[in-house]
Amino acid sequence: MDTGAEQSLLNQILAHLADAVYLIDPDSSQIVWCNRAAYEDLGYSQEEVLNHSVLSLQKDVQGLPQWSEIREVILANPVFTFVGRHNLKHGGDIAVEVNTTHFTYNQCTYFLSVARDITKRIAFEREMNVRNQSIWFALNEASDGIWEWELASDYVFFSPQLKKMLGYGPDEMRPHVKTWLDNVHPDDLARVQQILQAHLQGKRSTYQAEYRLRNRNGHYLWVHDKGKVCQRNEQGAPTHVVGMVQNITDYKKLQQQLEKLAANDVLTGLPNRRHAYHIINQHIEQAHQQRRPLCLAVVDFDHFKQINDVYGHQQGDRVLQFGAGLIQTQLREGDFVFRWGGEEFVLLFVDATLNQAQSYTQALHLAFEHTDWAGMNLPSFTLSIGLTCVQHPSQTFEDVFKLADDAVYAAKRQGRNQTVILTRP
Repeated sequence: MDTGAEQSLLNQILAHLADAVYLIDPDSSQIVWCNRAAYEDLGYSQEEVLNHSVLSLQKDVQGLPQWSEIREVILANPVFTFVGRHNLKHGGDIAVEVNTTHFTYNQCTYFLSVARDITKRIAFEREMNVRNQSIWFALNEASDGIWEWELASDYVFFSPQLKKMLGYGPDEMRPHVKTWLDNVHPDDLARVQQILQAHLQGKRSTYQAEYRLRNRNGHYLWVHDKGKVCQRNEQGAPTHVVGMVQNITDYKKLQQQLEKLAANDVLTGLPNRRHAYHIINQHIEQAHQQRRPLCLAVVDFDHFKQINDVYGHQQGDRVLQFGAGLIQTQLREGDFVFRWGGEEFVLLFVDATLNQAQSYTQALHLAFEHTDWAGMNLPSFTLSIGLTCVQHPSQTFEDVFKLADDAVYAAKRQGRNQTVILTRP
Protein backbone atom coordinates (compact mmCIF):
# COMPACT_ATOMS: atom_id res chain seq x y z
CA MET A 1 0.00 0.00 0.00
CA ASP A 2 1.49 3.35 -1.06
CA THR A 3 1.64 6.46 1.10
CA GLY A 4 -1.43 8.03 -0.52
CA ALA A 5 -3.53 4.93 0.03
CA GLU A 6 -2.39 4.64 3.64
CA GLN A 7 -3.35 8.28 4.24
CA SER A 8 -6.75 7.72 2.65
CA LEU A 9 -7.35 4.65 4.82
CA LEU A 10 -6.29 6.54 7.93
CA ASN A 11 -8.71 9.35 7.10
CA GLN A 12 -11.52 6.84 6.65
CA ILE A 13 -10.70 5.21 9.98
CA LEU A 14 -10.68 8.53 11.83
CA ALA A 15 -13.87 9.64 10.10
CA HIS A 16 -15.72 6.53 11.17
CA LEU A 17 -14.52 6.42 14.76
CA ALA A 18 -17.48 6.54 17.16
CA ASP A 19 -15.40 8.53 19.67
CA ALA A 20 -14.41 12.15 19.19
CA VAL A 21 -10.69 12.78 18.58
CA TYR A 22 -9.04 16.18 19.15
CA LEU A 23 -5.49 17.39 18.50
CA ILE A 24 -4.71 20.23 20.92
CA ASP A 25 -1.99 22.83 21.30
CA PRO A 26 -0.88 22.46 24.96
CA ASP A 27 0.13 26.13 25.35
CA SER A 28 -2.96 27.88 23.96
CA SER A 29 -5.46 25.03 24.49
CA GLN A 30 -6.50 25.57 20.85
CA ILE A 31 -8.03 22.63 18.94
CA VAL A 32 -5.89 22.26 15.79
CA TRP A 33 -7.57 19.15 14.33
CA CYS A 34 -10.57 16.90 15.01
CA ASN A 35 -12.38 14.00 13.40
CA ARG A 36 -16.01 14.02 12.23
CA ALA A 37 -17.51 12.72 15.51
CA ALA A 38 -15.79 15.58 17.35
CA TYR A 39 -17.92 18.24 15.68
CA GLU A 40 -21.04 16.42 14.46
CA ASP A 41 -21.91 15.06 17.90
CA LEU A 42 -21.85 18.63 19.26
CA GLY A 43 -23.83 20.16 16.37
CA TYR A 44 -20.89 22.17 14.95
CA SER A 45 -19.13 22.23 11.64
CA GLN A 46 -15.47 21.23 11.60
CA GLU A 47 -14.40 24.86 11.05
CA GLU A 48 -16.39 25.98 14.10
CA VAL A 49 -14.73 23.43 16.37
CA LEU A 50 -11.25 24.31 15.06
CA ASN A 51 -11.88 27.87 16.20
CA HIS A 52 -12.65 26.63 19.71
CA SER A 53 -10.23 26.10 22.51
CA VAL A 54 -10.64 23.52 25.22
CA LEU A 55 -11.78 26.34 27.49
CA SER A 56 -14.83 27.14 25.35
CA LEU A 57 -15.64 23.54 24.42
CA GLN A 58 -15.18 21.87 27.82
CA LYS A 59 -17.72 23.13 30.33
CA ASP A 60 -15.75 22.03 33.41
CA VAL A 61 -12.43 23.74 32.58
CA GLN A 62 -12.55 27.40 33.58
CA GLY A 63 -9.76 29.81 32.52
CA LEU A 64 -6.12 29.46 31.58
CA PRO A 65 -4.87 28.98 35.17
CA GLN A 66 -6.90 25.78 35.48
CA TRP A 67 -5.81 24.70 31.99
CA SER A 68 -2.18 25.25 33.00
CA GLU A 69 -2.61 22.93 35.97
CA ILE A 70 -4.25 20.28 33.77
CA ARG A 71 -1.51 20.75 31.16
CA GLU A 72 1.20 19.90 33.71
CA VAL A 73 -0.64 16.80 34.87
CA ILE A 74 -1.08 15.58 31.27
CA LEU A 75 2.62 16.07 30.55
CA ALA A 76 3.57 14.16 33.71
CA ASN A 77 1.49 11.06 32.94
CA PRO A 78 1.28 8.62 30.04
CA VAL A 79 -2.51 8.96 30.00
CA PHE A 80 -4.70 11.51 31.75
CA THR A 81 -8.40 10.70 32.20
CA PHE A 82 -10.89 13.49 32.77
CA VAL A 83 -14.66 13.23 33.17
CA GLY A 84 -16.51 16.40 32.27
CA ARG A 85 -19.08 17.96 29.94
CA HIS A 86 -18.84 19.22 26.35
CA ASN A 87 -21.02 22.17 25.34
CA LEU A 88 -23.52 21.65 22.55
CA LYS A 89 -23.86 24.36 19.90
CA HIS A 90 -27.56 24.94 20.51
CA GLY A 91 -27.41 24.76 24.28
CA GLY A 92 -27.01 22.05 26.81
CA ASP A 93 -24.15 19.63 27.19
CA ILE A 94 -23.20 15.96 27.09
CA ALA A 95 -21.19 14.00 29.64
CA VAL A 96 -17.84 12.80 28.29
CA GLU A 97 -14.86 10.76 29.46
CA VAL A 98 -11.69 12.18 27.91
CA ASN A 99 -8.41 10.23 27.71
CA THR A 100 -5.48 12.47 26.76
CA THR A 101 -1.94 11.49 25.76
CA HIS A 102 0.94 13.70 24.57
CA PHE A 103 3.57 13.35 21.85
CA THR A 104 6.14 15.44 20.01
CA TYR A 105 6.18 15.93 16.22
CA ASN A 106 8.65 18.22 14.39
CA GLN A 107 9.83 19.53 17.77
CA CYS A 108 6.27 20.54 18.71
CA THR A 109 4.34 18.95 21.56
CA TYR A 110 0.69 18.05 21.05
CA PHE A 111 -2.14 16.65 23.16
CA LEU A 112 -4.29 13.93 21.62
CA SER A 113 -7.66 13.65 23.35
CA VAL A 114 -10.20 10.93 22.73
CA ALA A 115 -13.63 11.83 24.12
CA ARG A 116 -16.45 9.33 24.59
CA ASP A 117 -20.07 10.26 25.19
CA ILE A 118 -21.00 8.60 28.51
CA THR A 119 -24.49 10.06 28.88
CA LYS A 120 -26.15 6.65 28.59
CA ARG A 121 -23.58 5.08 30.92
CA ILE A 122 -24.19 7.68 33.61
CA ALA A 123 -27.95 7.23 33.27
CA PHE A 124 -27.48 3.46 33.57
CA GLU A 125 -25.26 3.88 36.64
CA ARG A 126 -27.84 6.14 38.25
CA GLU A 127 -30.56 3.61 37.49
CA MET A 128 -28.41 0.82 38.92
CA ASN A 129 -27.77 2.83 42.08
CA VAL A 130 -31.51 3.27 42.52
CA ARG A 131 -32.05 -0.42 41.78
CA ASN A 132 -29.27 -1.42 44.17
CA GLN A 133 -30.94 0.59 46.90
CA SER A 134 -34.25 -1.11 46.10
CA ILE A 135 -32.62 -4.54 46.01
CA TRP A 136 -30.84 -3.87 49.32
CA PHE A 137 -34.15 -2.74 50.84
CA ALA A 138 -35.92 -5.85 49.51
CA LEU A 139 -33.20 -8.20 50.77
CA ASN A 140 -33.15 -6.52 54.16
CA GLU A 141 -36.93 -6.70 54.48
CA ALA A 142 -37.20 -10.23 53.10
CA SER A 143 -34.60 -11.58 55.51
CA ASP A 144 -34.22 -11.24 59.25
CA GLY A 145 -30.76 -9.72 58.91
CA ILE A 146 -27.84 -8.99 56.62
CA TRP A 147 -24.15 -8.91 57.53
CA GLU A 148 -20.86 -8.12 55.82
CA TRP A 149 -17.47 -9.19 57.18
CA GLU A 150 -14.16 -7.51 56.30
CA LEU A 151 -11.62 -10.25 56.99
CA ALA A 152 -8.49 -8.09 57.37
CA SER A 153 -9.92 -5.98 60.20
CA ASP A 154 -12.62 -8.43 61.40
CA TYR A 155 -15.06 -5.53 61.07
CA VAL A 156 -18.62 -6.81 60.66
CA PHE A 157 -21.57 -4.71 59.53
CA PHE A 158 -24.78 -5.91 61.20
CA SER A 159 -27.94 -4.62 59.53
CA PRO A 160 -30.61 -2.90 61.65
CA GLN A 161 -32.94 -5.84 60.95
CA LEU A 162 -30.39 -8.30 62.35
CA LYS A 163 -29.93 -6.21 65.49
CA LYS A 164 -33.70 -5.96 65.88
CA MET A 165 -34.08 -9.75 65.56
CA LEU A 166 -31.62 -10.21 68.44
CA GLY A 167 -33.27 -7.52 70.57
CA TYR A 168 -30.63 -4.79 70.16
CA GLY A 169 -31.01 -1.14 69.24
CA PRO A 170 -29.59 0.40 66.02
CA ASP A 171 -26.48 1.71 67.79
CA GLU A 172 -25.74 -1.46 69.77
CA MET A 173 -23.74 -4.60 68.92
CA ARG A 174 -20.02 -3.91 68.50
CA PRO A 175 -19.23 -4.26 64.76
CA HIS A 176 -16.68 -7.02 65.17
CA VAL A 177 -16.65 -10.72 64.31
CA LYS A 178 -16.12 -11.55 68.01
CA THR A 179 -19.60 -10.18 68.72
CA TRP A 180 -21.02 -12.90 66.50
CA LEU A 181 -18.70 -15.67 67.76
CA ASP A 182 -19.52 -14.90 71.41
CA ASN A 183 -23.24 -15.33 70.73
CA VAL A 184 -23.16 -18.63 68.81
CA HIS A 185 -24.20 -21.55 71.04
CA PRO A 186 -21.04 -23.27 72.38
CA ASP A 187 -22.27 -26.66 71.13
CA ASP A 188 -22.64 -25.28 67.59
CA LEU A 189 -19.58 -23.02 67.38
CA ALA A 190 -16.93 -25.51 66.22
CA ARG A 191 -19.20 -26.93 63.52
CA VAL A 192 -20.19 -23.50 62.21
CA GLN A 193 -16.58 -22.28 62.14
CA GLN A 194 -15.56 -25.43 60.27
CA ILE A 195 -18.22 -24.83 57.61
CA LEU A 196 -17.23 -21.16 57.28
CA GLN A 197 -13.51 -21.97 56.95
CA ALA A 198 -14.27 -24.60 54.32
CA HIS A 199 -15.97 -21.90 52.24
CA LEU A 200 -13.14 -19.39 52.73
CA GLN A 201 -10.67 -22.08 51.62
CA GLY A 202 -12.71 -22.79 48.48
CA LYS A 203 -13.87 -26.24 49.60
CA ARG A 204 -17.53 -25.16 49.63
CA SER A 205 -19.22 -22.93 47.06
CA THR A 206 -21.19 -21.15 49.80
CA TYR A 207 -21.25 -20.89 53.57
CA GLN A 208 -24.52 -22.27 54.90
CA ALA A 209 -25.32 -23.37 58.45
CA GLU A 210 -28.16 -23.81 60.91
CA TYR A 211 -27.26 -23.03 64.51
CA ARG A 212 -28.40 -21.34 67.71
CA LEU A 213 -27.70 -17.64 68.23
CA ARG A 214 -28.12 -15.90 71.57
CA ASN A 215 -30.29 -12.80 71.75
CA ARG A 216 -30.02 -9.90 74.15
CA ASN A 217 -32.10 -11.67 76.82
CA GLY A 218 -29.82 -14.70 76.81
CA HIS A 219 -32.27 -16.94 74.98
CA TYR A 220 -31.17 -18.83 71.88
CA LEU A 221 -32.82 -18.49 68.49
CA TRP A 222 -32.39 -21.02 65.73
CA VAL A 223 -31.10 -19.30 62.58
CA HIS A 224 -30.31 -20.27 59.02
CA ASP A 225 -27.17 -18.38 58.03
CA LYS A 226 -26.02 -18.22 54.39
CA GLY A 227 -23.09 -16.26 52.98
CA LYS A 228 -20.56 -16.04 50.17
CA VAL A 229 -17.21 -14.41 49.47
CA CYS A 230 -17.96 -11.23 47.52
CA GLN A 231 -14.48 -9.71 47.14
CA ARG A 232 -10.97 -11.10 46.72
CA ASN A 233 -7.50 -9.51 46.54
CA GLU A 234 -5.06 -9.74 43.61
CA GLN A 235 -3.82 -13.10 44.90
CA GLY A 236 -7.37 -14.48 44.93
CA ALA A 237 -7.64 -14.59 48.72
CA PRO A 238 -11.07 -13.62 50.13
CA THR A 239 -11.31 -10.15 51.65
CA HIS A 240 -15.05 -9.66 52.17
CA VAL A 241 -17.92 -12.02 52.92
CA VAL A 242 -21.58 -11.04 52.81
CA GLY A 243 -24.54 -13.04 54.08
CA MET A 244 -28.08 -13.09 55.34
CA VAL A 245 -29.70 -14.62 58.42
CA GLN A 246 -33.20 -16.07 58.73
CA ASN A 247 -34.88 -16.75 62.07
CA ILE A 248 -36.07 -20.39 61.88
CA THR A 249 -36.92 -20.90 65.54
CA ASP A 250 -40.61 -21.64 64.87
CA TYR A 251 -39.66 -24.04 62.08
CA LYS A 252 -37.19 -25.84 64.36
CA LYS A 253 -39.78 -26.18 67.12
CA LEU A 254 -42.21 -27.71 64.65
CA GLN A 255 -39.49 -30.01 63.32
CA GLN A 256 -38.62 -31.15 66.83
CA GLN A 257 -42.29 -31.78 67.59
CA LEU A 258 -42.64 -33.88 64.43
CA GLU A 259 -39.46 -35.78 65.26
CA LYS A 260 -40.76 -36.43 68.76
CA LEU A 261 -44.05 -37.68 67.34
CA ALA A 262 -42.13 -39.95 64.98
CA ALA A 263 -39.96 -41.31 67.81
CA ASN A 264 -42.45 -41.41 70.69
CA ASP A 265 -45.63 -43.27 71.41
CA VAL A 266 -48.60 -40.90 71.34
CA LEU A 267 -50.47 -42.52 74.23
CA THR A 268 -47.70 -42.98 76.82
CA GLY A 269 -45.09 -40.52 75.59
CA LEU A 270 -42.46 -43.27 75.73
CA PRO A 271 -39.99 -43.91 72.89
CA ASN A 272 -41.72 -46.15 70.36
CA ARG A 273 -40.62 -49.33 68.62
CA ARG A 274 -38.99 -47.43 65.76
CA HIS A 275 -36.84 -45.43 68.16
CA ALA A 276 -36.12 -48.54 70.23
CA TYR A 277 -34.40 -50.31 67.33
CA HIS A 278 -31.88 -47.50 67.02
CA ILE A 279 -31.14 -47.15 70.76
CA ILE A 280 -30.99 -50.88 71.55
CA ASN A 281 -28.78 -51.70 68.57
CA GLN A 282 -26.45 -48.89 69.58
CA HIS A 283 -26.15 -50.21 73.15
CA ILE A 284 -25.66 -53.81 72.01
CA GLU A 285 -22.80 -52.69 69.78
CA GLN A 286 -21.22 -50.77 72.68
CA ALA A 287 -21.65 -53.77 74.98
CA HIS A 288 -19.79 -55.95 72.48
CA GLN A 289 -16.99 -53.44 71.96
CA GLN A 290 -16.51 -52.46 75.60
CA ARG A 291 -17.43 -55.84 77.13
CA ARG A 292 -20.02 -54.25 79.37
CA PRO A 293 -23.10 -56.10 80.74
CA LEU A 294 -26.45 -55.35 79.12
CA CYS A 295 -29.86 -56.92 79.82
CA LEU A 296 -33.18 -56.68 78.00
CA ALA A 297 -36.66 -57.47 79.28
CA VAL A 298 -40.04 -57.76 77.58
CA VAL A 299 -42.92 -56.73 79.89
CA ASP A 300 -46.54 -57.74 79.26
CA PHE A 301 -49.54 -56.51 81.27
CA ASP A 302 -51.44 -59.54 82.56
CA HIS A 303 -55.08 -60.04 81.49
CA PHE A 304 -55.12 -56.67 79.73
CA LYS A 305 -57.62 -57.84 77.09
CA GLN A 306 -60.18 -58.36 79.85
CA ILE A 307 -59.82 -54.71 80.90
CA ASN A 308 -60.63 -53.57 77.37
CA ASP A 309 -63.53 -56.03 77.13
CA VAL A 310 -65.07 -55.21 80.53
CA TYR A 311 -64.26 -51.54 81.04
CA GLY A 312 -63.69 -50.35 77.48
CA HIS A 313 -60.68 -49.12 75.55
CA GLN A 314 -60.67 -45.68 77.18
CA GLN A 315 -60.12 -47.30 80.56
CA GLY A 316 -57.53 -49.56 78.97
CA ASP A 317 -55.66 -46.50 77.73
CA ARG A 318 -55.68 -45.03 81.25
CA VAL A 319 -54.19 -48.26 82.62
CA LEU A 320 -51.47 -48.23 79.95
CA GLN A 321 -50.60 -44.60 80.70
CA PHE A 322 -50.53 -45.15 84.46
CA GLY A 323 -48.60 -48.41 84.14
CA ALA A 324 -46.00 -46.81 81.82
CA GLY A 325 -45.43 -44.06 84.38
CA LEU A 326 -45.11 -46.62 87.17
CA ILE A 327 -42.46 -48.54 85.21
CA GLN A 328 -40.48 -45.33 84.67
CA THR A 329 -40.40 -44.62 88.41
CA GLN A 330 -38.70 -47.97 89.07
CA LEU A 331 -35.90 -47.61 86.52
CA ARG A 332 -32.44 -46.29 87.21
CA GLU A 333 -31.09 -43.24 85.45
CA GLY A 334 -29.56 -44.46 82.19
CA ASP A 335 -32.01 -47.36 81.73
CA PHE A 336 -34.71 -47.26 79.03
CA VAL A 337 -38.35 -48.23 78.66
CA PHE A 338 -40.06 -48.40 75.24
CA ARG A 339 -43.70 -48.88 74.24
CA TRP A 340 -43.44 -51.87 71.95
CA GLY A 341 -47.09 -52.11 71.03
CA GLY A 342 -50.41 -52.96 72.68
CA GLU A 343 -49.78 -53.85 76.34
CA GLU A 344 -46.16 -54.81 75.69
CA PHE A 345 -43.11 -52.82 76.79
CA VAL A 346 -39.37 -53.38 76.40
CA LEU A 347 -36.85 -52.50 79.14
CA LEU A 348 -33.12 -52.02 78.59
CA PHE A 349 -30.87 -52.29 81.67
CA VAL A 350 -27.53 -50.64 80.87
CA ASP A 351 -24.40 -51.82 82.71
CA ALA A 352 -26.48 -54.35 84.65
CA THR A 353 -25.70 -58.03 85.17
CA LEU A 354 -28.43 -60.64 84.92
CA ASN A 355 -28.74 -60.82 88.73
CA GLN A 356 -29.00 -57.05 89.00
CA ALA A 357 -31.59 -56.90 86.24
CA GLN A 358 -33.61 -59.63 87.94
CA SER A 359 -33.66 -57.60 91.18
CA TYR A 360 -34.95 -54.61 89.20
CA THR A 361 -37.75 -56.63 87.63
CA GLN A 362 -38.65 -58.04 91.08
CA ALA A 363 -38.96 -54.48 92.39
CA LEU A 364 -41.21 -53.76 89.43
CA HIS A 365 -43.50 -56.70 90.33
CA LEU A 366 -43.76 -55.43 93.91
CA ALA A 367 -44.51 -51.87 92.78
CA PHE A 368 -47.46 -53.08 90.68
CA GLU A 369 -48.73 -55.42 93.43
CA HIS A 370 -48.62 -52.69 96.08
CA THR A 371 -50.24 -50.00 93.95
CA ASP A 372 -53.86 -49.17 94.76
CA TRP A 373 -55.74 -49.77 91.48
CA ALA A 374 -59.15 -49.02 93.02
CA GLY A 375 -59.24 -45.65 91.33
CA MET A 376 -59.38 -47.52 88.05
CA ASN A 377 -61.92 -50.06 89.23
CA LEU A 378 -59.24 -52.77 89.31
CA PRO A 379 -58.67 -55.04 92.33
CA SER A 380 -55.03 -55.60 91.34
CA PHE A 381 -52.73 -55.59 88.38
CA THR A 382 -49.66 -57.71 87.60
CA LEU A 383 -46.90 -58.16 85.03
CA SER A 384 -45.30 -61.03 83.15
CA ILE A 385 -41.65 -60.35 82.34
CA GLY A 386 -39.17 -62.16 80.11
CA LEU A 387 -35.51 -61.34 80.84
CA THR A 388 -32.26 -62.08 79.02
CA CYS A 389 -28.78 -60.62 78.65
CA VAL A 390 -26.21 -60.02 75.92
CA GLN A 391 -23.69 -62.86 76.23
CA HIS A 392 -21.88 -63.33 72.94
CA PRO A 393 -20.35 -60.91 70.37
CA SER A 394 -22.32 -62.58 67.59
CA GLN A 395 -25.69 -61.79 69.17
CA THR A 396 -27.83 -59.27 67.33
CA PHE A 397 -30.82 -57.32 68.54
CA GLU A 398 -33.11 -59.91 66.93
CA ASP A 399 -31.33 -62.71 68.83
CA VAL A 400 -31.61 -60.95 72.17
CA PHE A 401 -35.21 -59.87 71.68
CA LYS A 402 -36.34 -63.40 70.71
CA LEU A 403 -34.93 -64.81 73.93
CA ALA A 404 -36.76 -62.18 76.01
CA ASP A 405 -39.97 -62.62 74.00
CA ASP A 406 -39.87 -66.40 74.43
CA ALA A 407 -39.27 -65.88 78.17
CA VAL A 408 -42.33 -63.64 78.59
CA TYR A 409 -44.54 -66.26 76.97
CA ALA A 410 -43.03 -68.83 79.35
CA ALA A 411 -43.93 -66.54 82.27
CA LYS A 412 -47.54 -66.41 81.08
CA ARG A 413 -47.73 -70.18 80.68
CA GLN A 414 -46.35 -70.66 84.19
CA GLY A 415 -49.09 -68.56 85.82
CA ARG A 416 -48.14 -64.88 85.10
CA ASN A 417 -46.96 -62.27 87.64
CA GLN A 418 -43.37 -63.43 87.45
CA THR A 419 -40.04 -62.99 85.65
CA VAL A 420 -38.65 -65.84 83.56
CA ILE A 421 -35.00 -65.77 82.45
CA LEU A 422 -33.77 -67.26 79.19
CA THR A 423 -30.14 -67.05 78.06
CA ARG A 424 -28.25 -68.17 74.99
CA PRO A 425 -27.43 -71.92 75.23
